[in-house]
Amino acid sequence: MNPFVFSTTSQIVFRPGASAEVGGLLGPKFGERILFVTDGGLRKLGLCDPALASLSGSGVAVTVFDAVEADPSLTTVEAAVEVAKAAGVTGVIGFGGGSSLDVAKVVALLCGSGEDIDGAWGVGNAQGPRLPLALVPTTAGTGSEVTPVSIITVSGDEKRGVSSPIILPDIAILDADLTLGLPPSITAATGIDAMVHAIEAYASRNANNNPLSRMLARQALQLLGANIEKAVFDGKDRAARGAMLLGSMLAGQAFANSPVAAVHALAYPIGGTFHIPHGLSNALVLPHVLRFNAPVAASVYAEIAADAFPDLTCEQDTGQRCAAFVERLAELSARLGLQPRLRDVGIGEEHLAGMARDAMKQTRLLVNNPREVNEADALTIYKAAW
Repeated sequence: MNPFVFSTTSQIVFRPGASAEVGGLLGPKFGERILFVTDGGLRKLGLCDPALASLSGSGVAVTVFDAVEADPSLTTVEAAVEVAKAAGVTGVIGFGGGSSLDVAKVVALLCGSGEDIDGAWGVGNAQGPRLPLALVPTTAGTGSEVTPVSIITVSGDEKRGVSSPIILPDIAILDADLTLGLPPSITAATGIDAMVHAIEAYASRNANNNPLSRMLARQALQLLGANIEKAVFDGKDRAARGAMLLGSMLAGQAFANSPVAAVHALAYPIGGTFHIPHGLSNALVLPHVLRFNAPVAASVYAEIAADAFPDLTCEQDTGQRCAAFVERLAELSARLGLQPRLRDVGIGEEHLAGMARDAMKQTRLLVNNPREVNEADALTIYKAAW
């Protein structure tokens, strides 16, 4: 067995209504002045109100930063840091989708250590320490509450990441009630995103691919596969919502330690250039990347096929089971209402070559893919997805 390192969030609370108890869950280490990082949409919906009331009831002074946008910019991070410093905050809460959680991670790091963001980009470069940090996801997709990564848009369409166990939070609070009102399209896209995390983590060529990540990936696929349609088509099904939130977190733990690969690498130009939501970007290329990988990874995909689609156990041949797995994933995305092709989201065929060049910049992801991907391969995959 190869040596490995497995890191994750030290405390996880999974309970409906838990976000309304956040004041009592944090404990004294967070201090008396909290920065609450979220987005304006959640604030207007009142989704933050129970958590904010709980904090106030615990005697905590709360400063709210609600200017986080999708694909958050470095400008937004810098603004949040200035707000945090002006308030003299002693702890940070990220509340929302992956964007809010990612901003909260970096703000906690920069305010706690005083380091410059330029020195923190990349893998293992953050110095720390950080301020106490709690993350409360409101979508079931990114798994950001248990991942040591924050992705920020630095200029134009360029995304950069801080990757370090230092930015894993002290506590993740999983409250399925926060996801009950999530629209079907977002539920579908984020759910497919979580499934991609599990699939890529399981098949990752990374040297740190390990038994814990593979076990978590399979459990995640079981939960996600069994509940994604229920959550999309009956958004008030609390049990399905809870299963999706837990499945997303387990997939997050898996890929945080056994990193994702070419699906994400090829999805980034779609999201960065055309501003397509991340989960949908993944869904658009998922079956085509898996078909490309199949010559070297069919047995790996066959191992997990029945986790997502239990009836695939009847497929005895490895190649057949792999092919059926890929087809079922494509059919699932379509059944959930996600657009099936790049042309359906406004991407012209003339853009594909530039996207393939951009995808090659994602070297930290491509090295994890079961099969080597060059620029010509990426273009072929995009053409298949177009």
